[in-house]
Amino acid sequence: MSPNDPAGPAAPQVKALNCPSCGAALTLRSFGNAVSLVCSSCHSVLDATDPDLKVLQKFKAAEDEDSPLIPLGTRGSLRGTDYEVIGFQRRTIEVEGIHYSWHEYVLFNPAKGFRYLTEYDGHWNLFSILRSLPEDDSGASTVTYLGEVYRHFQTADATTTFVLGEFPWRVRMGESVTVSDYVSSPRVISKEGTGKEVTWSMGEYVTCGDLWKSFNLTNEPPVPVGVYENQPSPLSASVKSIWAMVGMFLIASLLLLVIVYVTARSESVFEQTYSFDAASHDEASFVTPVFALHGHTSDVELTTIASLNNSWIYVNYALINQDTGRAYDFGREVSYYSGRDSDGEWTEGSNTNIVTIPSIPPGNYYLRIEPESDPALGVILYTVSVKRDIPQLIFFGFGILAILIPALFITWRAMNFEHLRWAESDYGTPPDDGSLIGTLENLASNFKSSNSGDDE
Repeated sequence: MSPNDPAGPAAPQVKALNCPSCGAALTLRSFGNAVSLVCSSCHSVLDATDPDLKVLQKFKAAEDEDSPLIPLGTRGSLRGTDYEVIGFQRRTIEVEGIHYSWHEYVLFNPAKGFRYLTEYDGHWNLFSILRSLPEDDSGASTVTYLGEVYRHFQTADATTTFVLGEFPWRVRMGESVTVSDYVSSPRVISKEGTGKEVTWSMGEYVTCGDLWKSFNLTNEPPVPVGVYENQPSPLSASVKSIWAMVGMFLIASLLLLVIVYVTARSESVFEQTYSFDAASHDEASFVTPVFALHGHTSDVELTTIASLNNSWIYVNYALINQDTGRAYDFGREVSYYSGRDSDGEWTEGSNTNIVTIPSIPPGNYYLRIEPESDPALGVILYTVSVKRDIPQLIFFGFGILAILIPALFITWRAMNFEHLRWAESDYGTPPDDGSLIGTLENLASNFKSSNSGDDE
């Protein structure tokens, strides 16, 4: 109710009439505004502007009759305005020999005039006629309205295949108009007409759940099928914000990595070369001199380099704190093989093995070393070196993956949503509109196309 009009909008004018063709009772809900009226009994199209309701057209609809999901006469509130459903029509297009139909409902309010609800496969849009024309470049695939760009989605000839109720225009069964839709989700601009008579309207996507509440309907609403042309994506806004967060995280990670590398000591604390003969009967196990790990708790990197040629050595290590007796046990194998076969030269393994022991407290340490190998391999020289406080890129990699994987998954879902949307258009693929999703979709489409060309 308007504060300047305590009485509220005027009640819809209703007039009882009789069909001149079959005598059935008719109700004219938008008296004075209707141009056409369709009898629900005999399906005669009547001239609502003629006091005698002149019959304009008759059609048979026994096998082709449609029942509105929102019955005529139903009232509901949309965006704060009360509307009554007064008309219903089905329109059909043909694409590659297949017929597709959608439903349109005429809504009326004495103060606001007419609005239109469309439904296709459970997807609904609320339309109103545009008071000003969009900027239409006939040579481009876009139109601009109030600074917003709408991209061409589809053009088809739509034929009226069923009508019921009253309409503010001269409705006729079998009448065809050319309809072009331009999309900027969640809105769509529709251009329809024949020749020079063109009507522009704007629709906005609404959910069937909201409509059913607005009209207080008790029947079950249709379940939406697929992705509709202007259906809002639940993920597009998330993709932009998520990638903004990813960018900030990557910048912060890079700065942290620089700080870690600058402040890391990367200090060499021990290095010694040993020889091992597995055929010898001497005790293989021995301990190294004590070396100190200064500063804070940090990782320790132990490197084993062996002089190998088609041979191997396995070394059992124990890093032992001289003061506390705590030991960190681990073993490393170093092996290297090479040769030549029918495919050419090959190599396997490496002469070097590196292992990192994390979170080693400062203190005095020594290594207990016990090598193993094949006695037939002879003497093997190997070098053991220890460094402390070495930056580990792997942890930064894990952190980056932890945020990249969810971001990539959400982006993939958003791209898939847009792909399903534009798969029903005249183009089959999303346009490259400069957005992240559009650009990625365009790249993906080009990649698929190039691969298909290679296959052929």
